[in-house]
Amino acid sequence: MLALVLDDAEMNNLVMVASLRPLAGCRPHDFTVPADALAFAQARASEIGIVITDYDMPGMDGIAFIRAVRRIPGLANVPAIMVTSHDQRSLRREALEAGATDFLTKPADAVEIRARVTNLLALSEAHRLQRDHAAQLAREVATAVALVEEREREIVSTLMRAAEHRDSDTGDHIARVSAYVGLIAEAMRMTPAETRQMSLAATMHDVGKIAVPDAILLKPGALTPEERREMEQHAERGRRILSGSASPVMRLAAEIAGSHHERWDGTGYPQGLTGEAIPLSGRMVAVADVFDALTTERPYKQAWSPERARAYLQENAGSHFDPEVVAAFLSRWEQVQTFLALGRDGAPMPDAA
Repeated sequence: MLALVLDDAEMNNLVMVASLRPLAGCRPHDFTVPADALAFAQARASEIGIVITDYDMPGMDGIAFIRAVRRIPGLANVPAIMVTSHDQRSLRREALEAGATDFLTKPADAVEIRARVTNLLALSEAHRLQRDHAAQLAREVATAVALVEEREREIVSTLMRAAEHRDSDTGDHIARVSAYVGLIAEAMRMTPAETRQMSLAATMHDVGKIAVPDAILLKPGALTPEERREMEQHAERGRRILSGSASPVMRLAAEIAGSHHERWDGTGYPQGLTGEAIPLSGRMVAVADVFDALTTERPYKQAWSPERARAYLQENAGSHFDPEVVAAFLSRWEQVQTFLALGRDGAPMPDAA
């Protein structure tokens, strides 16, 4: 490891370097100008195992130098020795607060220097090994999480392919809803991980429709009251299909399936929840789902223009929809229009997750 030595007196540096050279694995580099030492520290931070600095120096004293070293990425915990002829308690306290690890009092003999530095280099190496081990664990955890997420996506994809056999529009619909929910999550400042999870879970919002008879699901005209009641069962059925899993994304998907037809004013189904009693996930998918339904041609209706659908969301914010979610969705209007254009051109929808 490198030992950075700083003293404005060249002779003091020669003594310090001569004392350190016998130490195995210790390569001293000395400087007389603090700015040069800091430039070296920034360039070789990963190699530095200890910093040794004099206190009395023109321009920048040892305390200021240690503070500057501590601000360099990778050197926040490297051992730092301050060498001084002063023995004031207040000075040592200030040095400790600045980040000094130990002190050497002038004149220090070679034996004491090597003993102090040997111990602190061992501490530095232990800290380096701990940091490397923590980084390795973080990489392993990230790999494991990515594997779990990939397996969850495979499960969701398989489930959604089964749903597509019931409704030819389902695949495109769930892709668009997933993309819109991703935009809403980003606008509401959810973390990237939360956004990915929300977007993936949203793809399963209508999974309960696999239990709806074809005569109702594919009917080109208006539904009778009895057929409407049967169709509305898909929310609770979807929740039951997805519930009971230990997977966070499946639990979120169950929440969405059971709540995305609730309305802000309490007139929705299946529970008639009101306002913030409706899970946020359900409120987000409600906006995305209705917007896509309005702008898509269905057997029983023509597609609305994006502007007309936008106006509908604004008019029904506070009754059907959570106003905050509507505002978040409309704040990403340019991206919404891009998604719509891609869909019209027959191109695959972007992966919002």
